Amino acid sequence: MSEAVRSERRGGVLEITLDRPKANAIDVATSHRLGEIFRDFSENPELRVAIVTSAGERFFSAGWDLKAAAGGEDVDTDFGPGGFAGIQQIMRLDKPVIAAVNGLAIGGGFELALAGDLRVAAEHVEFALPETLVGVVADVATILLPRFIPRAVALDLLLTGRRMDAAEAGRWGLVNAVVPAGDLMSKAREWAGLIVAGAPLSVAAIKQLARRTETLTFAESMAGIDDGRFEAYQRMLDSEDAREGPRAFAEKRAPVWRGR
Repeated sequence: MSEAVRSERRGGVLEITLDRPKANAIDVATSHRLGEIFRDFSENPELRVAIVTSAGERFFSAGWDLKAAAGGEDVDTDFGPGGFAGIQQIMRLDKPVIAAVNGLAIGGGFELALAGDLRVAAEHVEFALPETLVGVVADVATILLPRFIPRAVALDLLLTGRRMDAAEAGRWGLVNAVVPAGDLMSKAREWAGLIVAGAPLSVAAIKQLARRTETLTFAESMAGIDDGRFEAYQRMLDSEDAREGPRAFAEKRAPVWRGR
């Protein structure tokens, strides 16, 4: 029997593959495993970027395993570190996560894709939030989706449960790119390679600033920078890498990042 979640390291990139036929639905054990993998990713300084995808082509993930729910798992279940599918863990990371969406992203599967920083979708992909049809609420999507696309469009998806195809998701900016299915992983790996080429402390500072200033005004955000409240940003300013970058540019060579 194959593992429900596989992880493979490619240099500084960790590729995480959900593999639970037939729909890549997520039960408690799978959720715990995803949370553990993302926690380990966050703690390993040699890993810079994660790509999360799924086996097969029909489903990225159908979200919460309703068969497991019918057997006793409920919304109050302990889904492990980072909550359901490790989503909260992902959103706290100062490292980028790329969602390579290869099939239907339904409910919690849609939320897993939303938790990523960048999203690339295969042309045949569809997204949907049918939670009202089973008597629950897609809480993460209800909070996040209106931040990514117009509120009226977000509420349309949340209230009706209709499917949005990849082309429409691309028009609204919900996904960064829509590509043929055969090009999905190469596109995700291309993005990951570009990120890995950058200074790790700069990447961490960008993620932390973007996350922690989301509810602040511009003036409040700049005051936080001036006061040294954003640790990752301050660490970047004081780093060897911040001196290495300009030096490498002046010497017309590739920088050698130390992450310190």
